Amino acid sequence: MIHAENPFAPDPADRDPARRFRGRLAAPVTIVTSGDADHRAGLTVSSLVVIEGEPGLVQLVVGPTADLWDVVASTGRFVVHVCRSEHRAMADVFAGLRPNPGGVFAGAEVSQSDWGPILDALGDRAYCALRDQTIVGYSGLVTGAIDMVETTDLNDPMLHFRGGYRRLA
Repeated sequence: MIHAENPFAPDPADRDPARRFRGRLAAPVTIVTSGDADHRAGLTVSSLVVIEGEPGLVQLVVGPTADLWDVVASTGRFVVHVCRSEHRAMADVFAGLRPNPGGVFAGAEVSQSDWGPILDALGDRAYCALRDQTIVGYSGLVTGAIDMVETTDLNDPMLHFRGGYRRLA
């Protein structure tokens, strides 16, 4: 190991207080996809909330400069996939933390749906129709209505806490 810490991390006094607080909240790790076979995007997202109702809603915090932001805007649909602990490498690829020659979808088993690409290995999914995209501070807030949900017997979800992945168990 070359460095015990991230050499690019800002000094604690220079870090955004809201971001530091958010890092202390355990969050689910999801991969959000959108697009069609010719133009698609995906991104690992841990800042999200699900709001129950008729219809249920999903709100995601996505950088407005991310490819996913533009593809969701153009298609009006997206898929939220819940990661299990075994999907750490895939989450790193979609987060841009691990190189993947050929792009983020290369090597993954992918099916196409009316809402966008489906990552076949991730069985817990919400299929969403875009309701709104708003710039909030440095981030973008994507709100989608949940059209359909698929769930499995998920018992080992991957969580994000203080800059790293954790297991619930």
